[in-house]
Formats: sequence, C-alpha cells, structure tokens
Amino acid sequence: MTERDASWPDLPFNEWQATAETLHMWTQIVGKIRLTLTPWINHSWHVTLYVTSRGLTTSPIPHGLHMFEIDFDFIDHELRILKSDGGVRALKMRPQSVAEFYNAAMNALDELNLHVKIDNVPNEIADPIPFDQDQTHRSYDPEYANRFWRVLVQATRVLTKFRSRFCGKCSPVHFFWGSFDLAVTRFSGRAAPPHPGGIPHLPDRVTREAYAQEVNSVGFWPGNAASPTPIFYSYAYPEPQGFGQAKVRPAEASYSAQLHEFVLPYDVVRTAPSPDDVLLDFAQSVYDAASTLGDWDRAALEESSLNPPKAVA
Repeated sequence: MTERDASWPDLPFNEWQATAETLHMWTQIVGKIRLTLTPWINHSWHVTLYVTSRGLTTSPIPHGLHMFEIDFDFIDHELRILKSDGGVRALKMRPQSVAEFYNAAMNALDELNLHVKIDNVPNEIADPIPFDQDQTHRSYDPEYANRFWRVLVQATRVLTKFRSRFCGKCSPVHFFWGSFDLAVTRFSGRAAPPHPGGIPHLPDRVTREAYAQEVNSVGFWPGNAASPTPIFYSYAYPEPQGFGQAKVRPAEASYSAQLHEFVLPYDVVRTAPSPDDVLLDFAQSVYDAASTLGDWDRAALEESSLNPPKAVA
C-alpha cells in the first residue's frame, strides 16, 4: 500500500456500518458532555469536536475551577479523559454496547470529580434510543475506525487550506457529532431568513440560530444506511436562485435536489492523481457559485484583501 493510499483509505460504508452507527452514538455522548458544560458560542460552535493527530478531541471544557478534555484515540483505541489537576482516566475502545460505553464514561468522570448530567437521547437521527438503554449498537472495528479518522485528517488538512483563502467570518474546521460530519462554513456577513427547521430531534430554535446568517458550507460525510456513499458536499443557505444549475468542478460533482447541495463521491477524490487539488477545486467552484449568485461582497471577504505577511524563518 502506498503512503497516498494509506492516507486516503477506502471507506465503503456497508463494510463498517455497524461500527459507524455505534461510534456515532459514542461521539454524541462525548459531544453532549461538552455541550452541557461549555458556554454557548454562536452557531453551536461550542459543541463540536476537533480532529487531532491521533483522533478527535473536545478541546478543553470548563468545570468549576478546572478544565478537562476528552480524546478519542484511534491509534491506540482508547478514550482518554485528562483533567487540569493531573487526573487521567483511559477507557479501552472495544466492541461494547452504547449503554456500556455511556456508563463507563460517566463513571470515569465521577471518579475525577467531574460530575455532569447530560440529555441522554441522541440528536438528529430517527428512532433514537437513550444512551443508557442502547444495547443495539455494540460494534467496534478498530481498522475501520482508524480509516475514518485518517479520512478526517486529510479532509481537515485540505479544508484548512481552503479556509485560509477567506478573511470574512468563518468557522473552524470542526466535527459535528449530531450529523456525524466534518465541515467548515463561510459567512457573507448578512442576515438570512429564518430556517424552516424540521431536523429530527433537534430543536428548531437551534437550527435557526445556526443558520441566522448567509452561509456556504463544505464538508465530508461518511454516509449512512439510507445513503451509503461517502461524500464531500457543499451548500448555500439561503440557496440563491440558479444555484442548482451552476457549473461546478470536477465533472463528477452533481447537485442533489433532495439534499439541496452539491455532492462529490469520496472515491473520486481519493483515487485522483492529486486529491488535494480535486477537493479544493470542488470547494472553490461551489463557493464561487454561491457567492456570485448570492451577491456576496467577495472583494472584501477574500484573501487578496487581507494581504497576510510572508512567513519568515
């Protein structure tokens, strides 16, 4: 296997569906801990996870006079809780039910005097099972968990480069545990009409605050049982007239009228001679369509107006 193939691994959803669905619930548990304890930041940026050189992290979470963080390590396959007073707990990630994982994580927090009570019903999925009752999802394939993380590493690396081209308001490149996807979002600086909401098990007020301003988002989603193709996607809210008919690159990208977004199969990117160039071209071409048709003030928002200093040794 070449280094490029290892970095951009094959990720057929049907081969790791059980692990993906279990891991989705595990990330929701950890994400809800961050949500419960972290002050609200616009567009729900306070709830997300971040890609690291070993997995995913909450970043530091306040708890009284202390801070702690929770890390998924997809190399050693451990969940680690690190507290600012030196306290540490490590839980082995292995095949186990969501209920077992939930109880182990909450007990570890209690042992560190990091007491917290979370809403234990999953968000953004149909027919959710409370975490402490979920004996259905219980799979963990370390090979595919590691592959998923490696894809997130590459997506984060490339989307961070895309983010650097923009000097307007822009989100971090971050992982949303509700929808189980990685995304970065650019903002026009103008207010948007109220979002219709309707996302399963997510209050409409949260969705409307998240989309209170005009945006263009691009990200990676690994697929699900109903749509098992991993994709890169990009959309605009509100969607400007003519957006769905815009010509974007590469040729394999297409507009989904059901999703109201452009999609590009992950396999097109990973098998390309230069995956970075293909992904950057996709992100840029959809942004070009969204910002031009939406009449964004591109001259004020893009890299050329920033004139960053050159790096020095």
